[in-house]
Amino acid sequence: MHITLIEPFFTGSHQKWAESFQKNSRHEVQILSLKGRHWKWRMFGGAVSLARMFKAEVNQTDLILVSDMLDLATFLGLLRKESQGISTAIYFHENQLTYPWSPSDEDVKKGRHNEYAFMNYTSALAADKLFFNSQYHLDSFINALPDFLKQFPDYHEFQNIELIKNKSQVLYLGMDLKIFDKYEAFDIEKEEAIILWNHRWEYDKNPESFFKILFELKNEGFKFKLVVLGEQYSRSPKIFNEAKIKLKDEILHFGFAASFGEYARWLKTSDIMPVTSNQDFFGGSVVEGIYCGAISLLPNRLAYPEHLSQENKTEFIYNSEKELKEKLIQLINNYNSVDKKELKGFIKKYDWGNCIDNYDLMLEK
Repeated sequence: MHITLIEPFFTGSHQKWAESFQKNSRHEVQILSLKGRHWKWRMFGGAVSLARMFKAEVNQTDLILVSDMLDLATFLGLLRKESQGISTAIYFHENQLTYPWSPSDEDVKKGRHNEYAFMNYTSALAADKLFFNSQYHLDSFINALPDFLKQFPDYHEFQNIELIKNKSQVLYLGMDLKIFDKYEAFDIEKEEAIILWNHRWEYDKNPESFFKILFELKNEGFKFKLVVLGEQYSRSPKIFNEAKIKLKDEILHFGFAASFGEYARWLKTSDIMPVTSNQDFFGGSVVEGIYCGAISLLPNRLAYPEHLSQENKTEFIYNSEKELKEKLIQLINNYNSVDKKELKGFIKKYDWGNCIDNYDLMLEK
């Protein structure tokens, strides 16, 4: 089968997923993409540029597979002749309907943020099939549609919600997890538990709660070390600078890893990964941490409970900051007694080697 994969925002996790799918699939996958920058303009204008590229570069295709960043309705409208009879599917890495916008964003203040969500909605209507990277993501998108449509003056077309739901399915994010196997932990003398942060330095990852608990633990005399990884942005939350000062005696590493190998080794060196994020449609960095042996403490929200077996949810899921702190203290004192292999075994299903057959079968259908 010939698949044309359309990605208007070709960078980061979007690029990694597209290229890994192309590499692992038994189908012939051609990628059409635009550079991963100016995300709002990509959602508005990407369909025009990619339709032009499709006309010029695609000779044969059986399926058009696009990411949520493409305005699919506009794209197909510009390719009425070329796309006739070709099936279409969307892979939702995220969506603009339920993603928590920054309150400082000018589009929120002016009410323009609805335009991006509406593009996701019309794209969902235009596609033959929708794939979401977690059950939480699928459910939250469908459940948000009634209130989203209700805000408009009339012709709400609520019947479309059921149409979208009926053609939606979970297809967990494929990841190259086995690449971590060739790296070993750093050879350091370990006297205390090493706590890990390996997410983007942004507000939706809720670093304030993460560091607040660590400040309290330090003040109460608990001993631990700290590894802070992840991409830093020009407007990253100020709490990171505060943490660098207050936890200077605990820090083993603070900042973006110089290479993937260094990133992998720090993950394998770490012991405990308390997650405080307020937004994650899947949580790739969390899965990487678990795979590398960091014991996860996950909030009972978003996609996180899907990354633990039913048996492990009682021990490693928390419902409040108070409970997170209590469980973190227990792990600081007893982290060596946890069976990390069981935690790792559950999320091996996300590795491309274990999920690519399901991907190919779903897309064939």
